[in-house]
Amino acid sequence: MTAETSQTLDRGLRVLKLLADTDHGLTVTELSTKLGVNRTVVYRLLATLEQHALVRRDIGGRARVGLGVLRLGRQVHPLVREAALPALRALAEDIGATAHLTLVDGTEALAVAVVEPSWTDYHVAYRAGFRHPLDRGAAGRAILKARQGRVEDAGLALTHGELEAGASGAAAPLLGVSGIEGSVGVVMLADTVPERVGPRVVEAAREVSEALR
Repeated sequence: MTAETSQTLDRGLRVLKLLADTDHGLTVTELSTKLGVNRTVVYRLLATLEQHALVRRDIGGRARVGLGVLRLGRQVHPLVREAALPALRALAEDIGATAHLTLVDGTEALAVAVVEPSWTDYHVAYRAGFRHPLDRGAAGRAILKARQGRVEDAGLALTHGELEAGASGAAAPLLGVSGIEGSVGVVMLADTVPERVGPRVVEAAREVSEALR
């Protein structure tokens, strides 16, 4: 800790991170051990976080992440979308296909930003807010490849007709971005994805990843 930082705030954030990493919650004793502080400090931290609905305690006394984090989380998508738009615009214009940023939302893939090319006669309509299973479509498959550590070819995934008849997709995962699972991709009306598209999608995913670090 330095003179410019708050030890209490640091501990509170560490509590939230510890709770976010477990599905079963943690007891005061477990938190005390992991933080290296006494139980009284942990009680105070939890009480403060509970007041803001960031932490809740179940009947057994185990602390878990509270619903208040959802209100904070809703602000993440606009920030991510803003950071990704320059790379998406360049990708859509270069390839002449609809470009999109997709993030994991629970068990689904959620398109949070979509950019359509300005110069094509026709292109696939793909809207922000569109959801689909992670194991269908290039965007979801790229995310699953990264999750499984299969990042050969930078995790590039190619599909055809999985989400829309006659449409092909290419997507590459966001890599090296803490706390975010997502991908950048394009969707086009074609039987196959042209060879030059894959490397360009990977480049765009890398640009977005760097913007989010």
